[in-house]
Formats: sequence, C-alpha cells, structure tokens
Amino acid sequence: MTLTPKERAEKSAQAMWSGDGASTWIGMELEDVDEGCARLGLTVQRHHTNGHKTCHGGVSFSLADSCFAFACNSRNQATVGQHAMISYLKPAFEGDRLTAEAREISLTGRSGVYDVRVQNQKGDVIVEFRGMSRAVKGQLFEEITDEARQG
Repeated sequence: MTLTPKERAEKSAQAMWSGDGASTWIGMELEDVDEGCARLGLTVQRHHTNGHKTCHGGVSFSLADSCFAFACNSRNQATVGQHAMISYLKPAFEGDRLTAEAREISLTGRSGVYDVRVQNQKGDVIVEFRGMSRAVKGQLFEEITDEARQG
C-alpha cells in the first residue's frame, strides 16, 4: 500500500514525536504536518522567561528548530539540521501562545532549505528562522518504496 504524502508526513511525525523528549519537555504541541511543512505551538510559561520577563531566545529557537525538524523529516527520510540562523523580531511574554510554521523552500538531492515563522496569538511575528537540512541514512519507520517493490 502506497501512502499519500500527508499520510507519510503524519506517520513520520508520529515516529519522531514518540522519541522527542525535548520538545514535549519544553511544552510544545505538534499541531499539523504535511510534506515539507509543519506547525507546532507553545504557550509561554514562567519557566520559559528570562531576566527581562520575556520568552528566552533559546525557547523560541527550540520551537522553530523542532518545527523545522518535523518539516524536513516529513518524507520518511532521516534528516538532520546542518545549519540554522534566526532573527528575533519582537519579544514574547508569559501567557502568549506561539505558533511556529515551517515551509520547505528548496529540496535538492540531500540538502534542503526551510523557513520557519513564529507568531504570537495576535499575529505578531516574533522570530524568523532559516534551517538547512541534510538527509542521512535511514527511515523513521519501515516503508517499502516503489523502487524496492519493482527491484
């Protein structure tokens, strides 16, 4: 049985989420995933804030990075982050609901480029993140490809 791209992305996300202690520990929620894109959410809590009483940059980076990971692993090809950069545009505060949305910009061979935008509940852009990915050996779940079937 061949999976649709959405089914493959969801199954890949389930496989990753089941072992993702960091994202769940931080308080992230996986909201949606499809081929080359993902959406995660996080409500900023007191333990996410820094000495300025704003959301710590490492927390918003982690949210964007996790969203990037789910987007670039959506094809059931094990993929890791190779490089990332982030721009902090506005502060987030305790009680804010942050939503990260990742989208694939380019996928060529084993290398991908993904943009992630993090917004608060008012639609203010908090963070812009760009991640570069690299596919490595392996799958997230066992799947027989069409090439293997024909082989």
